[in-house]
Amino acid sequence: MGRGGEGQVNSVQVAQGGAGTRKTILIEGEVYDVTNFRHPGGSIIKFLTTDGTEAVDATNAFREFHCRSGKAEKYLKSLPKLGAPSKMKFDAKEQARRDAITRDYVKLREEMVAEGLFKPAPLHIVYRFAEIAALFAASFYLFSMRGNVFATLAAIAVGGIAQGRCGWLMHECGHFSMTGYIPLDVRLQELVYGVGCSMSASWWRVQHSKHHATPQKLKHDVDLDTLPLVAFNEKIAAKVRPGSFQAKWLSAQAYIFAPVSCFLVGLFWTLFLHPRHMLRTSHFAEMAAVAVRVVGWAALMHSFGYSGSDSFGLYMATFGFGCTYIFTNFAVSHTHLDVTEPDEFLHWVEYAALHTTNVSNDSWFITWWMSYLNFQIEHHLFPSLPQLNAPRVAPRVRALFEKHGMAYDERPYPTALGDTFANLHAVGQNAGQAAAKAA
Repeated sequence: MGRGGEGQVNSVQVAQGGAGTRKTILIEGEVYDVTNFRHPGGSIIKFLTTDGTEAVDATNAFREFHCRSGKAEKYLKSLPKLGAPSKMKFDAKEQARRDAITRDYVKLREEMVAEGLFKPAPLHIVYRFAEIAALFAASFYLFSMRGNVFATLAAIAVGGIAQGRCGWLMHECGHFSMTGYIPLDVRLQELVYGVGCSMSASWWRVQHSKHHATPQKLKHDVDLDTLPLVAFNEKIAAKVRPGSFQAKWLSAQAYIFAPVSCFLVGLFWTLFLHPRHMLRTSHFAEMAAVAVRVVGWAALMHSFGYSGSDSFGLYMATFGFGCTYIFTNFAVSHTHLDVTEPDEFLHWVEYAALHTTNVSNDSWFITWWMSYLNFQIEHHLFPSLPQLNAPRVAPRVRALFEKHGMAYDERPYPTALGDTFANLHAVGQNAGQAAAKAA
């Protein structure tokens, strides 16, 4: 099997008995025993393993997730080797189709590397941080005009956008595509996510990697685990009891998702889920960053003459606006699309083609508004690619998809929003019925 290929059937046995209890992973034509391996990145590895009786190639995922890490290769070399796979999961015809996709995908990636597209852009980094600093400064300047209703409303909106753009920026840092130096990107992510959003960077990295490994795959993609507040797919809504309060809540989710559900998700994250993770894992730098945000807000608002209750209320309003901004824009990329069953194994490229939507690729404003993540297909194919380079790659990705008979799903922003909320409405209205059918 060639580099990055989807594998070929070979004669070496994967395991000698006990295959049902063994966990193996196929990378670069070699099967590794990972039964007792504690993956530093969390449980994501289990999404790419089999019991050893049949092999599914995880080479592309391994390379994309670890292309900037020297440690990954050292860990891989330390694992027990079991030889080449005796049997692939797919028949010869399907395997040949996958191998053809892989060859063209690897060729495209090698071209991108040769062109320097994976190298960081220092001026862009400065711009991204300066933009956020300017937005926060503008927001607090407007808040300083205490008593001016229009200035206060503008301050909430600008501050919410600044918070949301911290979310976009920490997302890039969390993929190690900002500076390309992992330790620095981790520290920048901790700073931006903690001070900008009061959340945990380490929690996000573990969870978000699961999404990238298997987007829209049931029991794998954590972005599908959205109950009780929202359900993006009828197979998720089927878990809801007919006639329950939750079913009634979901029936209205298209109307309450943006103004209410996004805010409640943010509150749950910032008040419980993320603090619990930081405490459990002793991420003191993240705690310090969150403390800077809270203390800094309180001190500035006090200096402007706001009471404690007013300061708290304005914080919640700004925080809620920021949650609505970023969560709604993230939703347009995947949530209205179909899901994959837990026992299905798609090709790395197919996950991007079937479960990802691009939005208004030709609009400079939407590209700014979504911070280059309107090129979500390219982002899922190459998660460590500096996101400002996605527009340069998009035409070649489209050609790759067309060559292999895959649709390149690009929609105008209004259409993507409409499809997202129409899906929310349809799933919500059918939540009780879906549960009844499942019963």
